[in-house]
Amino acid sequence: MDLTKFQALSFDCYGTLIDWESGLAAVLSPWAREQGLELSTEELLLAYSSHEAAVAAETPFRLYPDVLATAFRRAGAELGREVSDSWARRLGDSVPDWPAFPDSADALARLAAHYQLIILSNVHRAGFAGSNRQLRGDFAAIITAEDVGAYKPAENHFRALDATLSELGVERSGLLHVAQSLFHDHVPAKREGLPSVWINRRRDQPGWGATPEPSGEFSYDLEFGSMGEFADAVDKAF
Repeated sequence: MDLTKFQALSFDCYGTLIDWESGLAAVLSPWAREQGLELSTEELLLAYSSHEAAVAAETPFRLYPDVLATAFRRAGAELGREVSDSWARRLGDSVPDWPAFPDSADALARLAAHYQLIILSNVHRAGFAGSNRQLRGDFAAIITAEDVGAYKPAENHFRALDATLSELGVERSGLLHVAQSLFHDHVPAKREGLPSVWINRRRDQPGWGATPEPSGEFSYDLEFGSMGEFADAVDKAF
């Protein structure tokens, strides 16, 4: 792939730029210890992941903190434990505190020298604003679930993306999508006919973690283990 032919990059944020699994585990793990559940971080993430995707699909109008809280309660019920309102709120309010991957801010700054950058995220505006205090990203556009009234892999983000590209003067052929989640991003990217880069943050880990197994056909054009590796490849190409 010729990385110099693109004018814009669209990014998933959580899992790609922000370490959402660590952010989730920072709440799920102490709750499990309090409940006397002897579960690993990976087991907790696996128990949680399908519930978030289901809640997001069932109630696309809900803001992300409410999706998180409801998914946490359902995961607790599956594990045979109650999730109190305070614990549910703690997870729902935690998004701005989720840590950025160490390479994300530098990679974004380097990529911004070559492309317009667009966020395509399944969170709410306030949550992303908190995350961007760590990322310090210079984004040409930010599209959240709150803006489009739905959650990926639904098409709403991608219809808003089409309109945004028109406003930015970027042809669809000039866009490259960059994401970690096969389920949320690479399945719809294939559906939409978008070239994509897989940032495989879990390359050295088994299983799917907090991301559901992809439920449809997916593809990607390039794979990197981190944003830093991707930025290195872009710098080399240019």
